[in-house]
Amino acid sequence: MFSLPDADMEMFELGEALRDKHVVLYFYPRDNTPGCTTEAKEFTDLGGAFEALGVKVLGVSTDSLESNAKFRAEHSLGVILLSDKDYAASLAFGTWGEKSNYGKTGVGMIRSTFVIGPDGTIERVYTV
Repeated sequence: MFSLPDADMEMFELGEALRDKHVVLYFYPRDNTPGCTTEAKEFTDLGGAFEALGVKVLGVSTDSLESNAKFRAEHSLGVILLSDKDYAASLAFGTWGEKSNYGKTGVGMIRSTFVIGPDGTIERVYTV
């Protein structure tokens, strides 16, 4: 489990979020880019359905807290955005590494979504 600061500059603990509920944990490359904005808005639009199922949605990037707060405000996002500046969670989940984007290979965030059960078991993984 991990603790990361959220866009409100409060520490958020994954273990606390998992108490008696599922978590959708998605790792995204960068605030305010077209794909990441679409993804965050879609999770926000589905917020009521997730809440009805008792599921908490968390987004993780290596952007700063300030960037996350601005991103959330600019797009009225309803998901919790966490800052992984030291790559600890990204490395632990295997979402930071070599990737190919628009024909170029480099190192960065690999867009990935994990469905985690209340007991901490990863039940599903989706990568793009």
